[in-house]
Amino acid sequence: MEKLVVEGGHRLSGTVQISGAKNSALPILAATLLTDEKCVIKNVPRLSDISLMREILDTLGTTSRRDATGAIRTQPVSTDNVFAPYDLVSRMRASICVLGPLLAKRGRARISMPGGCVIGVRPVELHIKGMEALGATVELHHGDIVASGKLRGTHIYLGGAFGSSVTGTANILMAAVLAEGKTVIDSAACEPEVDDLCRMLIKMGAKIEGAGTPKLVIHGVEKLSGCEHEIIPDRIEATTFVFASAMTPASDVILEGVNPEHLGAVLDVLNKMGIKITQPKTNAMRVRAPKNLKPADIVTLPFPGFPTDSQALAMSALSVADGLSIITERIYPDRFMHIPEMNRLGARIRKEGGGAIIGGVENLYGAPVQASDLRAAAGLVIAGLAAKSVTEVNNAHYIDRGYENIEEKLRGLGAKISREKMIPRRRKSDAAA
Repeated sequence: MEKLVVEGGHRLSGTVQISGAKNSALPILAATLLTDEKCVIKNVPRLSDISLMREILDTLGTTSRRDATGAIRTQPVSTDNVFAPYDLVSRMRASICVLGPLLAKRGRARISMPGGCVIGVRPVELHIKGMEALGATVELHHGDIVASGKLRGTHIYLGGAFGSSVTGTANILMAAVLAEGKTVIDSAACEPEVDDLCRMLIKMGAKIEGAGTPKLVIHGVEKLSGCEHEIIPDRIEATTFVFASAMTPASDVILEGVNPEHLGAVLDVLNKMGIKITQPKTNAMRVRAPKNLKPADIVTLPFPGFPTDSQALAMSALSVADGLSIITERIYPDRFMHIPEMNRLGARIRKEGGGAIIGGVENLYGAPVQASDLRAAAGLVIAGLAAKSVTEVNNAHYIDRGYENIEEKLRGLGAKISREKMIPRRRKSDAAA
């Protein structure tokens, strides 16, 4: 186990390159199961979650390799196995995205119930509902989702208790492209990552209308071909570096490889906080931190609303704003496990129902903290950038799931951050022995 050690108070400046979107790359890699031909996927970030998805694909008979340019090339070699085992799937929720492609292409699938970060209950009922609506028989057997049957187009309403499901939309979309007839998905997720998947599937020969809207119309085809596709920039990584840049006065950072059209709600919040954002060129943003951050109220919502994955990042910045802020979490109401850890750094944050009240403080102070999930880890690193003295963010493996070389990128901007081994603390009884 490793930890990230952050020495706070250093101004950030320079240029950082934003990587490809993890939440786009994972279902797109799963989509390569839909074809018997090779695929070339560009701008895929080097993350532990990506490595895990490649392991799952290999288990299911699709090999992958990175070429000299960094692109991932996939090659189907076998269609015999339809079982994604527990030891792989339990480590990442997005692994359920292989359910739809396997069922559509091979007629059956067996997927262990998925795992991942602990940010609240994230049921798979919508995935199962969609597969059953398409004509599959789905059962839960010894902890596995077992599905089989010929898929036929239908009308599916995909709204859930907390809005549309991004992975649910992706999964059912991938199943529908090879289903017989027309499928209509109402209340489909509109996130850029779903739109990116649609563009990839269309290149493969799928017939999809309404990409980027809440209504997707899919006309099933008999087969899909291979294709070449480039992953969109990671809007959550971009948001992370924006808020990181805002944590120290006079920071001046340029983010390259971003799409501002994916950041509308975030840019609105940044404007309220007094963070200056300009666009020096296409696919680039310049971030200039004010002397004092202003408070802001945020409500997380499905796209184009403020993303839940950016909630912990915004909370870090608001913890040092001049005044009172409120964050209301409408996607995962329990996604506040980072609050007690931020309070260890001197923040004044109180959870109230599905929201958090943040009283800005003048200074944060370094301390050892525990990351509970991917975005909580990033939020704590951001807080450490502003804290006096040294902050140790334990469980660095969480941040490796969604950020490519984050400490190297931050060091390139002037941050003092390093990665070290976690040393287990001995109990008094151990010392006495």
